[in-house]
Amino acid sequence: MKKLILVALFAMVSIGAFAQAKKPTIMVVPSDRWCIDNSYFTEIDNMGTTVKVPDYVAALQNNPDLLNVISTLNDLMAERSFPLQNLESVIKDINNTSAELSVVVGKSGGSIAESMYDQVRNRAKADIIMQVDWDVVKVAGPNRAIRYNLQAFDSYTNKQVAGSNGIGKESHEVSVAVMLAEAVYDHMDGFAGDLQTHFDDMFNNGREVSYLIRVSDIWGEDLESDFDGYALSEIIDDWFYDNTENHRYSIADQSETQMTLNQVRIPIEDAKGRANDANRFIRNLVRFLGAEPYNISEIKVLNQGLGRCVLVLGEK
Repeated sequence: MKKLILVALFAMVSIGAFAQAKKPTIMVVPSDRWCIDNSYFTEIDNMGTTVKVPDYVAALQNNPDLLNVISTLNDLMAERSFPLQNLESVIKDINNTSAELSVVVGKSGGSIAESMYDQVRNRAKADIIMQVDWDVVKVAGPNRAIRYNLQAFDSYTNKQVAGSNGIGKESHEVSVAVMLAEAVYDHMDGFAGDLQTHFDDMFNNGREVSYLIRVSDIWGEDLESDFDGYALSEIIDDWFYDNTENHRYSIADQSETQMTLNQVRIPIEDAKGRANDANRFIRNLVRFLGAEPYNISEIKVLNQGLGRCVLVLGEK
């Protein structure tokens, strides 16, 4: 009898722990294709190249179906206990603070375009960006069907981690959101399961980011220079070994003037419990190299989104 009670208690604890398992934060956005096909885009001069980028503000203000679709998908994910960031709320926050610019001008005078997608992603810091694309297909008589495509991307790596696509059943329903909900409902558990599998891997093995470390042309040293008896590249290599989750990272390319580090697994949270990203993590390396015995005080950090940074040694 005591054994049965213990087994039952263990099962209850296990179920409770599973139910409380940490889940990734999700933000639903319209896909680039949907925005461009529906003329919700702006054109930006990106270093001399004209690029079409989604205009989420115009889409939200002028397409009532989009608001309903986002709300419907938010509800479906909330039913599965996923925390959510709302696209409209994030955009309002950006506009209220006026902290982001669509174009960043560098010291050289060249402009680097920052799309609304990048602004929203960097502000929301959602783990997963869930892109939705749909169109309504006319069939026989008054019936219609919805064709959809859902793609979930890790917002730090831009790698797709889950997907679902198909066409719903013929319907008299005039609401796009209801048609979409009916079309995707049977596939959402599998979709959510793929998201959770990806996040569990992050939780156990660290979040994946990448770095490019370069040497300034005006610096008198390089990555092969001797610092305290070791080449600088060795010192950096050892630091990543000591500070990455399960020592997981890969040096994809290395020379006297640059190192490329991919599949760098960093703790999902920093020492203060804040969500970690590529910039926050690499600041520890900057402080490490700036201290004794290395004293490399001039290191410029160029943030290229949540999951990638460029470090320029010998430049501020």
